[in-house]
Amino acid sequence: MTTPRDHTPDNSGRSVVVDTDTGIDDALALLWLAGRRDVEIAAVTAVYGNCTVQDATRNIGAVLSVAGLTVGEGGIPVSVGAAGPIDGRPAHFATYVHGHDGLGDLGGERPDVPVEDRGAAEQLVHLANTDPGRHDLLVLGPMTNVAAALERDPDLLTKFRSTVVMGGSGPFPALGVAQIVDANIANDAAAARAVFAAPRTQLVMVGVNVGAGAIVDEAAVRRLHDSPTEVGRFSAALLESYMDFYQQVWGRRVSPAWDGLAAALLVEPRWITDFEDGPVGLVPDGERWRAHLLRTAEGGPVPFEPATRPGQPAPSTRVALAVDVDAFLDDFLTTLAGDGARP
Repeated sequence: MTTPRDHTPDNSGRSVVVDTDTGIDDALALLWLAGRRDVEIAAVTAVYGNCTVQDATRNIGAVLSVAGLTVGEGGIPVSVGAAGPIDGRPAHFATYVHGHDGLGDLGGERPDVPVEDRGAAEQLVHLANTDPGRHDLLVLGPMTNVAAALERDPDLLTKFRSTVVMGGSGPFPALGVAQIVDANIANDAAAARAVFAAPRTQLVMVGVNVGAGAIVDEAAVRRLHDSPTEVGRFSAALLESYMDFYQQVWGRRVSPAWDGLAAALLVEPRWITDFEDGPVGLVPDGERWRAHLLRTAEGGPVPFEPATRPGQPAPSTRVALAVDVDAFLDDFLTTLAGDGARP
């Protein structure tokens, strides 16, 4: 049993609402947020994606427990969200990446957790309207819960301090360059279209174009195995499972810190070293969909304009083009390891 710890943020901190499909990289993002004294996790909402929404909900409880945080009364409120895409299509689960339970099938206890009477969409609307401008929204899975919340309150994203989404592919790639799968967009393109069309305070897209370069390597995982904390050792076990999949992609035991990077750029936007503000459109990519900043890799216009909102131009999204990977990984690994050492 992990002893609950003081999680009171400092006065300069952020209050973050996390919408997550609680797979391996989501779990690491939650652990990193929990380890930052300048962050309060105000609420967590579960969605399908890496695993079923039921597993995603149980995983939230398991991960927050490792971090020494409680769920439910007196702790962090957790709400259950969508079990599949907003248009009713069957859900796709990434069991081949995250295991059948979403956390690498590592075993261990994942009991049911107390959940709020409000479902995820209702909870997002409640939090946004109860204290407008207080919370940041971090979207780590398919955007189904957010789109459902927008149906209830079309101005939802104007009531969050900012919204950061892990998804999208940046601008169109250079000729001859293939991009890694944009899973969160592909899992519910209709929901993503609604989010990118909605009015907002600020919407930041942290896509696969930058996430693929934020690589956790074997040396980092060894450091986590040697951690004096349960969080560090649990993180190492998760990453070993993640690398089982990604070694088939790159021929070596590494893995990208997808959701951890999105969480970090919400808290530390200074780590975005290059960005562009512009409209984002949903475009087909074979049987899948992608979200692209509507410009070419060289900065030119594209010869078509996908309609994110029929008859109206899409509002501007801040699209990350480059990040300070070294600064991010330094903080990410030090926070997870809990050893205070810099690599």
